Amino acid sequence: MKLIKLCTNCLILTLLWTSFTSPSPIPSPTPWPEQFHALLYMNLSSTRLQLSDLWYDWPKGRNVNIFQRQLSDVLYDIEWNNGTTFYYTLGPNGTCRVEDFEVGIPRPDFMVDGSVYLGTQVTDGILCNVWEKIDFIWYYEDVLSNIPVRMDFYDGISIHVMTFEVGAVLPDSSVTQAPVYCFNQGLQASPL
Repeated sequence: MKLIKLCTNCLILTLLWTSFTSPSPIPSPTPWPEQFHALLYMNLSSTRLQLSDLWYDWPKGRNVNIFQRQLSDVLYDIEWNNGTTFYYTLGPNGTCRVEDFEVGIPRPDFMVDGSVYLGTQVTDGILCNVWEKIDFIWYYEDVLSNIPVRMDFYDGISIHVMTFEVGAVLPDSSVTQAPVYCFNQGLQASPL
């Protein structure tokens, strides 16, 4: 009986010792859901502030940003997976600029490959795991919920996630279709 008790105590001590001495696995960023809606507060290099109403839709190959620029017009930024992006304003004096970025919208797992784990940090009052990728983006994810909290970019832009609705989808509407003047050669180069 004493031998069984001694073996049990040894097993418990071994398990405790192992749990304290074994390194915990390095966390990996959680891939984004294929569809979500987020409200973002953006500080653009301390020169401008704006809010973004973001609708990410990987299956439809589009990323819709509706930007309310500070004391300015609403700017629509419709990005397609083929690399085409339309930046436009609406109204009688609507403007449009078309860009080709080749890469398309970010894959849901864009942070998984090639990111370097930097540890944990409290940001916006939330304990986050933090990763850096190619000296371009620093990505903060809530340790408890795995929801993105913040993204900082190499150029000083900082994005703070205010709400995050998994599975929310923007209905097809006139907002997702660039206005006709975006396809008129005379107006494509209009400044925004």
